[in-house]
Amino acid sequence: MTQKLHIIGGGMAGSEAAWQAANLGIEVVIHEMRPTVETFAHRTGNFAEMVCSNSLRSDDDEQNAVGLLHWEMRQAGGIIMATADKHKIPAGGALAVDRDPFAQSVTDALMAHPNISVEYGEITELPKDGHWIIATGPLTSQGLGEAIQAETGADALAFFDAIAPIVYSESINMDVAWLQSRYDKGNSEEERKAYVNCPMTKDQYEAFIDAILAAEQAEFHEGETAGYFDGCLPIEVMAERGRETLRFGPMKPVGLTNAHDPENKPYAVVQLRRDNALGTLMNIVGFQTKMKYGAQAEVLKMIPGLEEASFARLGGIHRNTFINSPTLLDDQMRLKSQPHIRFAGQITGVEGYVESAAMGLLAGRFAAAEILEKPVSALPQDTAMGALVHHITGGAEAKTFQPMNVNFGLFQPVEGLKNGRRGRKDRYKAYTDRAKAAWTDWLAPQE
Repeated sequence: MTQKLHIIGGGMAGSEAAWQAANLGIEVVIHEMRPTVETFAHRTGNFAEMVCSNSLRSDDDEQNAVGLLHWEMRQAGGIIMATADKHKIPAGGALAVDRDPFAQSVTDALMAHPNISVEYGEITELPKDGHWIIATGPLTSQGLGEAIQAETGADALAFFDAIAPIVYSESINMDVAWLQSRYDKGNSEEERKAYVNCPMTKDQYEAFIDAILAAEQAEFHEGETAGYFDGCLPIEVMAERGRETLRFGPMKPVGLTNAHDPENKPYAVVQLRRDNALGTLMNIVGFQTKMKYGAQAEVLKMIPGLEEASFARLGGIHRNTFINSPTLLDDQMRLKSQPHIRFAGQITGVEGYVESAAMGLLAGRFAAAEILEKPVSALPQDTAMGALVHHITGGAEAKTFQPMNVNFGLFQPVEGLKNGRRGRKDRYKAYTDRAKAAWTDWLAPQE
């Protein structure tokens, strides 16, 4: 085998693509600019570093689309899911990881693989030949971004991602806060008490909203516009959309009972989720923010139980770019104008760590099959992978294309099942049963 697969970017997508292709016998070179060239959000040079959150979201593979995506990636021998399972920490029904050991383990596994090598340094031009996957993620460097822009003949789309603050656990007042997962989800006592809950009365909530709306916010550079992804909105943007938006979003009080005052239902609740295995760090769930640091600390300390909070990291914002995949990519994620180049991960317009890794998994397998000159059957649209890649490569409306999480709305209907909330449980189970059978059949010839 003389043909190498070159992958630009060692994030979730690049790591998964490298692992998949290498395990199929392909010689892989990962090109990573970190730590030589740093980004706003990353702290290390490790592969698969998680910066915005430590959660891979729901692990329910029967009733949740992202849980189904977890299942499909596990069946394909994905390194991201295997490593996440190894470094799992309690998070109720979600799959959350101890982020630093997670990234270190992915890095160690890739570096030890006999078919994988790494070249450090920034690539600023599109390669002219060979087999390439561009998986540079939300923080594609300016040079490469300009090269992509020149090739596609269109302006790079952009939106802004916001990062949630992290609190030192020891600084939380547990005489006010209590431990409980929403609806007591989890298979163990530790899972059922995976979240710290901070309750608010109506007056406290109203004062909190007032403070958010009045807080000084980070400014954008000239020419930048704030087009946020709806699944990762800063709390200020949610508050601006209506005073009750947060209370029906990340601060919803449902499924929770205040252990200190069980007779009185909180008007709103702020949740914190463990951010590392030791439990010394807690991530404020859904509290991405673009408030300036001084204002941010002041506002967050208004949350009952966080009056004396000490922050390991305050929130922030960073620019995120993605291409108009429905017009630019074919169904195997190749750039139509330069088919020796594939794209994978968030730059394709999927949103979320899991979705990014999943697109890397597919790109790695597609590229390996092409190099090996082996046919690959069409990816079933009934699978979570297939539904997502179909959306970004043709199913979405190009004129209004925006980042998308995997969800059952992308799936083809199952005949004979009713729509609406009442039939949702049976419908979701039918989706996942159908997807598992289709994914197993698609994988079988490749193994």
